[in-house]
Amino acid sequence: MASITLRAAQKAYGDSPAVIRNVDLAIGEHEFCVFLGPSGCGKSTLLRVIAGLEDLTSGDLLIGEQRMNDVPSAQRSVAMVFQSYALFPHMTVFENMSFGLTLAKLPKAEIEQKVREAARVLQLEELLQRKPKDLSGGQRQRVAIGRAIVRRPGVFLFDEPLSNLDATLRSQTRVEIARLHRQFEQASVVYVTHDQVEAMTLADRIVLLHAGADTARFGSIAQVGSPMELYHHPKSRFVAGFIGSPRMNFIPAVVADVDSARVTVRLPGSDEIIPVAASGAGVQVGQRVTLGIRPEHMDIGNGLPAGLVREVLLVERLGEQTYVHLEQPGGEPLVAKVPGNARIARGERLRFGIAPDCAYLFDEDGIALERPQAALGLAVAA
Repeated sequence: MASITLRAAQKAYGDSPAVIRNVDLAIGEHEFCVFLGPSGCGKSTLLRVIAGLEDLTSGDLLIGEQRMNDVPSAQRSVAMVFQSYALFPHMTVFENMSFGLTLAKLPKAEIEQKVREAARVLQLEELLQRKPKDLSGGQRQRVAIGRAIVRRPGVFLFDEPLSNLDATLRSQTRVEIARLHRQFEQASVVYVTHDQVEAMTLADRIVLLHAGADTARFGSIAQVGSPMELYHHPKSRFVAGFIGSPRMNFIPAVVADVDSARVTVRLPGSDEIIPVAASGAGVQVGQRVTLGIRPEHMDIGNGLPAGLVREVLLVERLGEQTYVHLEQPGGEPLVAKVPGNARIARGERLRFGIAPDCAYLFDEDGIALERPQAALGLAVAA
C-alpha cells in the first residue's frame, strides 16, 4: 500500500503559464481518488507526474514516505492504464498480460499464477489464447487493466480508461473497476476523467481542477472532498456548475434582507423574493449576488411560499424524468427536472417552489456564501 503526497507542486512547459499550479494534496492508502475537470485543466498531466512520465517544475512528490522527484517511473511501484488500450496486436491475451512480468524475468510458474488469477478476477479466463482483434472493446480494456493488476503495484493510475467505450460498456466496466478496488485492498487508485458520473460513482474523494485563467488566479485545485460534499456544499460557482447534471441554474440577484442564518434576495425586474439558508456575515443589503438552484430542486406544485414563475420553452421527456426549459430574461434558459409523468406543455406558465435549504448564493468573485452543514437534511460523507 502507498499514500501519495504533493507539496507545492507546479508544472510548466517553457515560458507558458503553469499547467499545474500550487497543488498541495494528500491521497491516503487504499483511497480511490478521482481527478475531475474540464479539458485543459491538467488532470492527465498531474497523473503523468505521479507516474514519472513528466517531471515537476517545482515542488515535491512523495509515494509512501519516499521523495519521488528523481526516481524513474519503473521504480515507483505504480501501474498505469491508458485511454488507449495499447495492446500488442500480435500477442495473445495471456502474452499481453504477462509481458511486463516476462521482462522482469520472473519464474514462468509465478507468471502463470499471477496472470490466471488476474484473468479469473476480470472474467477473462476463456479468452487467454485470443488476440486483441478477436475481443470487444470492453474485453480489451479489461486486458489492459489485467496487465496492470498482475504487477501488484502500490498505486493504480487510470487515465480516462472508459472514454473509448460505448455507454453500456462504460457502465459495466465502471462497476468492474469499483469491484476490483474493493477486492485488491493493497492498492490506492488515482483515476482521471472528465465524466462526472464516473467521478460521483467511483470516488472516495474528488479533486476538481480549474482550467485556464482560474488556474492562475486560484491555483489548480478548485475543491477536494467526497462526491456528496462537492454536490451539496460547493465552495464556488465553478464547482457548483460542474457537479450535477443538468448543471446548476444561475440567476443574477440583489440582497434584500440579511440575518445570521438566512439571506433573502430579490430577482431584478420582478417582485420574486427568494430566501436562502446562508450565513449573512459580511453581506450587505443591495449587494449583487448570484442565486444558484439545481434543476432537481425546482419543485412544481409543492406549495412553498417562495418560487419562480416562468414560461415553458421546451420539454424533453426522457421516460423516468422530464427536463423543462424555462424562459430567463437576459440569460440562459433555466432547467427544471421533474417526474417523467408530469403533464407540461410548451408555452405554459408554471410556478416552481424553491426551498431555502436547496438554494445557493455566490458573491461577485464566484465564491459561495457559507451555508449550514445540515442544509438539505443530509450529512456530508467524510
